[in-house]
Amino acid sequence: MLQSQLLANTVQLAPDAHLLFLNSAADPFVPVAAQQIPTGSITLAEDNIAALQTALQHVGDRFIAPNIAPPGTSRSNVPVIIAPRGSIALPGTDVGDGAEGAINRAPTVRHVAFHEYTSQEPAATMDCAILTMLYQPGNAWIHYGLALAAYALRPGGSLYVVGAKDRGVMTIAKHMQERFGNVETLEIHKGQRVVRSQQPAIPLLNAIPSAGDLLHAVFAQGKLDEGTRLLIEALDIHDDDDALDIGCGAGYLGLHIARLARKGSVTMVDASLAAVAMAHRSVLQSGLSGSRTIQIMPSDGVQAVSSQRFDLIVTNPPFHQGGIQTTAIAERFIQGAAQVLRPNGRFYLVANRFLKYEPTIRACFGTVEEVGGDTKYKVLRATPTSQTTPANK
Repeated sequence: MLQSQLLANTVQLAPDAHLLFLNSAADPFVPVAAQQIPTGSITLAEDNIAALQTALQHVGDRFIAPNIAPPGTSRSNVPVIIAPRGSIALPGTDVGDGAEGAINRAPTVRHVAFHEYTSQEPAATMDCAILTMLYQPGNAWIHYGLALAAYALRPGGSLYVVGAKDRGVMTIAKHMQERFGNVETLEIHKGQRVVRSQQPAIPLLNAIPSAGDLLHAVFAQGKLDEGTRLLIEALDIHDDDDALDIGCGAGYLGLHIARLARKGSVTMVDASLAAVAMAHRSVLQSGLSGSRTIQIMPSDGVQAVSSQRFDLIVTNPPFHQGGIQTTAIAERFIQGAAQVLRPNGRFYLVANRFLKYEPTIRACFGTVEEVGGDTKYKVLRATPTSQTTPANK
């Protein structure tokens, strides 16, 4: 990948450097950097657990899994599983030549949820921070990443940002100039460029970003999008449904189901730890505490709930990844849903009309029908047929 190669050409790391990746764990530069800092450390401030899993697969095979504990002190009795705390240590092998060089010299690799970095980690401890614009879901994530870098870098530490001109890297460079008082372009190639700022001896901006800053910026609308509204109108919800919302976002769809499935349960999953945190807030603010069985957990698709079975599965899947339009995410959601839906269950998906998910749904469930929508969106419904072979229920 071009952006990773540009980072390899420009990022300067001492063998004992402390390196921070800002919501960029999926970047192939992660294992390259690990080879350069055998006595240093890598902290993955990452929101997306799928990206985190990708990074861990490339950095090493042996790791100590993080402890999972409820993070808050004041909890309602709604059973909620939220983002894991703690770190992941990956004792690896020497990057020297030959098997004889394997002496377990490799950097410590840790994970902290992107939105929780300032509440979990001390300031001014990192020598270098890297942000790849390709992996940021939107501008709010980029600006939050710049603020995290200003908090995390020691005086003299460097922030590297790599991105495309048509994705706004020049505008981000201006923000880096404002925040750090300096910025320079290190390399330009095929529309991509690497820009760097260094932390001054006295930081120019002292405001410390918080988890609430990012959650507010990303989920500030506090209202349903049009696609979700149409999906809600089309849903057939039974009062004893065990329901699953894949890619739950702030939890609005799952909460709607929970209000109607009074004798059932609702499970909400999302690969974004920030979304999981926001859905948790939504549940606590909903007034359903104690009266419903609701679970919220981080999951790459249905991975975390693969052993469970559901009567109702809903999704409003994203169709962009790294700024590129894709149907792969929704297709994975569809395939996963087919594995965890009960024989008489219902699967609903809402999507833009130009996205052709019907063949995948038909292949997984046997049938598909349009049950709602407008000129822009369509709501699709599927139920397993005798010709399909879902997993044992």
